[in-house]
Amino acid sequence: MSRFRYSRWDGTQVGFELDAEDVLSEITDDLLYHGDLNAALRRMMQSGFEDRNGERVEGMRQLLEKLRRRRRDELERYDLGGVYDDIAEQLREVMDTERAGIEALVEEARQSGDQRRQEVTEGVAEERRLQLDMVPPDLAGQVRALQEYEFTSSEARERFDELMDKLRQQLMQSYFNQMAGALQNTSPEQMQAMKDMFNALNRMLEQREAGEPIDPSFESFMEQFGQFFPGNPQSLDELLEQMAQQMAAMQSMLNSMTPEQRAQLQGLANQLLEDMDLRWQMDRLSNNLQAAFPQAGWDRQYNFSGQDPLGFAEAAGLMDRLGDMDQLENLLRSANSPGALADVDIDRARELMGDESARSLERLSELAKMLEEAGLIEQRGGRYELTPRGMRRIGQNALSDLFSKLARDRLGRHQADPTGVGHERAYETKPYEFGDPFNLSIERTVRNALTRSGGGTPIRLSPQDFEVERTETITRAATVLMVDLSLSMPMRDNFLAAKKVAMALHSLISSQFPRDYLGIVGFSEVARELKPEQLPEVSWDFVYGTNMQHGFVLARRMLARQSGTKQIIMITDGEPTAHIMSGGEVFFHYPPVYETVEATLTEVARCTREGIKINTFMLDATGYLKDFVEKLTRMNQGRAFFTTPETLGDYVLVDFIEQRRAMRSSRPA
Repeated sequence: MSRFRYSRWDGTQVGFELDAEDVLSEITDDLLYHGDLNAALRRMMQSGFEDRNGERVEGMRQLLEKLRRRRRDELERYDLGGVYDDIAEQLREVMDTERAGIEALVEEARQSGDQRRQEVTEGVAEERRLQLDMVPPDLAGQVRALQEYEFTSSEARERFDELMDKLRQQLMQSYFNQMAGALQNTSPEQMQAMKDMFNALNRMLEQREAGEPIDPSFESFMEQFGQFFPGNPQSLDELLEQMAQQMAAMQSMLNSMTPEQRAQLQGLANQLLEDMDLRWQMDRLSNNLQAAFPQAGWDRQYNFSGQDPLGFAEAAGLMDRLGDMDQLENLLRSANSPGALADVDIDRARELMGDESARSLERLSELAKMLEEAGLIEQRGGRYELTPRGMRRIGQNALSDLFSKLARDRLGRHQADPTGVGHERAYETKPYEFGDPFNLSIERTVRNALTRSGGGTPIRLSPQDFEVERTETITRAATVLMVDLSLSMPMRDNFLAAKKVAMALHSLISSQFPRDYLGIVGFSEVARELKPEQLPEVSWDFVYGTNMQHGFVLARRMLARQSGTKQIIMITDGEPTAHIMSGGEVFFHYPPVYETVEATLTEVARCTREGIKINTFMLDATGYLKDFVEKLTRMNQGRAFFTTPETLGDYVLVDFIEQRRAMRSSRPA
């Protein structure tokens, strides 16, 4: 059995976070307004949201701005010229150490008192000084000259060799960061193994590009050269993509330098990789990777404007970080659904942007999965769509939103048609009277007998003990909701209110009055019947025209197949400006003309003769609309309401509920 532990709230505990129904509630208004679930999810991703604890989940716009700010801070802090200056400074220190060694050697010869030794030593020293003075100013020239130079100072020789090893490792690490652990040892054997690895990798790339069988296989390659790849890539594509990104980052560092700095660094690289075969293999690999991954950012460059100098290794790390920022930015900008964020490396995002942003990315990526697992949405043809459960939830959200604004003591305004079509239990009882249906309540009857007799068995019933269940007349209402979908509705900010009322009314009737009928007609230039499952994604029509006449035709036909009290609820913000002519063509004119008004009122008269009440809710009471609705109301004996988007739901729902309440109050005793 599960065990639960409860403790007093002390303000530190974390409560429940956002669940699937909360997410759907967040996007309900957006979905109802635009009619596009995928766009609603995308806009939620862009803007972010707050969970039920008030914790802010950053949206894509905020995350992108934070990422761009982090990159801008890096560029405004560092000076890429420090890469050149750092190496030049270390070479100067080597030469200064050598000069000091020369002077120490000369001084030692002088102190020896040996004239011949002093002359030879000074001659050698003068030659070495001249060689040092003739060292070229460029980095590559300095390295080449010092490699050919015979050092006097053993300390200077050791410092130069150590510098060369370090620069060679940093250079290789800059190109191939994932091989960092394998580049500590640059012995001849290790260099030969590296050349063999590059050759095999190039052959695999070229075979892959030509569509030929890969030889060696990826598994064989990793078995032989796995020590170079401590990251343990799981496929050839993964390995090649990592290497392409790293080489592109190094290339972007070169692109970001001045032409002089770039020439200096490239010359130094060539000098460090004096092994011609290794250099050729690396150039070959670079060309192959550029062909295989042209979008890796080979032409990318950055404008550094800071003062802090960067060493070679630090610059390589920074370029790697900037490349990851660019890659993350591209992924965030192109993500058009929460599922696309599944490719984000959350750990790397945390390093680049911080814990809060990484947590937001993680939660944004879970939105669609959460809704799918809750059965509220599903994927069809690469797009998300609402499931029947999701549609019901959207209706309940709209209904709850509108009901939250209603006063509990509103008075009803509907007259009830008392004609019933059956009987149902009212879950109340009454003493039996002659003529009542003998729907005996066993529980109440036995209780009455026990009370009367004082208890004990056997229980003897008397006629005065009998109680029967009340029944009420089942009154059935048939309603058609006519919703204006013309372009004026969104232009005047009326569409969302009308759409929400349609969803709420459908949810109310299907859950509370399941025997009732609700039909929905959308009308603009022409009218069309809408199915309940279409409602969430119904949007306005990009046409002008308010064809009430066609809407009344469809509504009357739909109600002709129904029984019970019949009514049409029409929500509109405009007067009739279109009608269907005798030949089936649509006639439109603004302002309304006599022919359109008469054609519409003719349909109103037909509805009236068939006992259909028309209740009109006007969202923009212009003079034309008022005049027309007054004529409609006098003819039909329905009612007209002048309302606003903020109060539309109050009027429609309260009026409908009070009508149903009045119909129930006519039940017999």
